[in-house]
Amino acid sequence: MAAGRTMFGVLAVMSFCHLLNDMFQSLVPAIYPILKSSFDLNFTQIGGITFAYQTTASLLQPLIGFATDRRPMPFSLPVGMMFTLVGLLLIAQAPNYATLVVAASLVGVGSAVFHPEASRVAHMAAGRRHGLAQSLFQVGGNTGASIGPLLAAIVLRHGRSNIAWFSFAVLLAIAVLWRVSVWYREHRRTAGHRVHDHPHHGLPPGRVKGAIAVLIALIFSKYIYIASLTSYYTFYLMHRFQLSIANAQFHLFFFAGAIAAGTVVGGPIGDKIGRKYVIWASIFGVLPFTLALPHVNLFWTSVLSVIIGLIMASAFSAILVYAHELIPGRVGMISGLFFGLAFGVAGIGAQVLGRMADSYGLDTVYQVCAFLPAVGILAAFLPNLDERARSARGL
Repeated sequence: MAAGRTMFGVLAVMSFCHLLNDMFQSLVPAIYPILKSSFDLNFTQIGGITFAYQTTASLLQPLIGFATDRRPMPFSLPVGMMFTLVGLLLIAQAPNYATLVVAASLVGVGSAVFHPEASRVAHMAAGRRHGLAQSLFQVGGNTGASIGPLLAAIVLRHGRSNIAWFSFAVLLAIAVLWRVSVWYREHRRTAGHRVHDHPHHGLPPGRVKGAIAVLIALIFSKYIYIASLTSYYTFYLMHRFQLSIANAQFHLFFFAGAIAAGTVVGGPIGDKIGRKYVIWASIFGVLPFTLALPHVNLFWTSVLSVIIGLIMASAFSAILVYAHELIPGRVGMISGLFFGLAFGVAGIGAQVLGRMADSYGLDTVYQVCAFLPAVGILAAFLPNLDERARSARGL
């Protein structure tokens, strides 16, 4: 492979696999109403399923990434998808609540294996366009997470056992990932240990740790705010503007579309102008819009939510690639850490905001969350790795 060449075919395949993976993951919360009625579950038990799924999906990711950084395992991708297959089949036929918890945990394990290793493949195929590569990879996941509940509503109209039909899509994913793993293995053989990343930044360890801490703070800010919209936006619109469920979901659809569009554009812009500036603008820059959102009419609420989704979604690709450049050679661990954080923070944030909504109302949730993007000011303290890289190359 020519140095710096972007392998768009591989990236397209990985984006498709990410779509399938996150579609499978989104099935778990989508079928909660069916599980609740089938097993006469209370909300605490539903929370137990969520906890089992989110714990394995978020906490295992950095550990798996760390292990595969030390010892690459190309065929872990199809193996991880097999955990998802077993988990979905167990959900379809589970005889009791304990089996449901085990099944949800297995689906979480599948996600934990997929994200760090799939992100590594996208990194390998990126050439020198790492931001673009991560954006293409991530937009597949966003799309899959969006269509999963829709497909679940269609397929599961006749009962929980019909979730087994998704096993055919899982088998397709396993077959595709097997071919990707063959490419992964051959690429390592032919490329050896050649690295196409930017030159090492030369930052002292303390500065690197400080920058990682800033990125983690930004992830918390971004995903707690996003959770306020993805989890409670329809309820907010119905409460504040007396919309029907269908109309509220229509507005949520446009917000989800803005998230997908922002994911696509964030990486390439970071490749061109520098990731620090994208990170700063996509978090702190959205603050005026979030502050205005709780105080405007329905039209401007819809407009502002699209603007917020578009801008804020552009951050994650830039954050992830920036973290890869901060700690070169640890793509799996860093990918697992940040994907795991994004998933875990969103889940915890949804639960905390739900309690706040029960106690103080949805208006208060959005008034408080409006200040979260102010954390983006911390991006000013991030070192400019692009300038350091140019200096290292003598430009």
